[in-house]
Amino acid sequence: MSNIKFNYLYRDGSNYKSWGEVIFSNPENLDVKKVEEKLLDAFLPDKQFIASQISIPEKFLFADGDFTEHDHCYHEYDCIEISEEECTDALKRSIGDFLQDIEATSKQGWKAFDILERA
Repeated sequence: MSNIKFNYLYRDGSNYKSWGEVIFSNPENLDVKKVEEKLLDAFLPDKQFIASQISIPEKFLFADGDFTEHDHCYHEYDCIEISEEECTDALKRSIGDFLQDIEATSKQGWKAFDILERA
């Protein structure tokens, strides 16, 4: 059984990027194309989401506190892929569990926040 790697990024208004990935188990043997369809249906336009709402690490460029006018709260989905690497999800979720979390969050609404509150 292969795992599934979720690749995402934070891209500021100047197009500087910080990449992240989380690897999930796949005991349900879900098809990558179907998983991607469900992800895209649940995310905001332009494949955006709020990382903290789905319990994955935030990849902000301003983590050291140096905020700019180009910073915002959204992360962006890049792709998923089959992976033989070990699972890295802090909550030990399967990809099916992760999809359920994303779909539930999408139904409740993605809650934007002011990044200056993090200063």
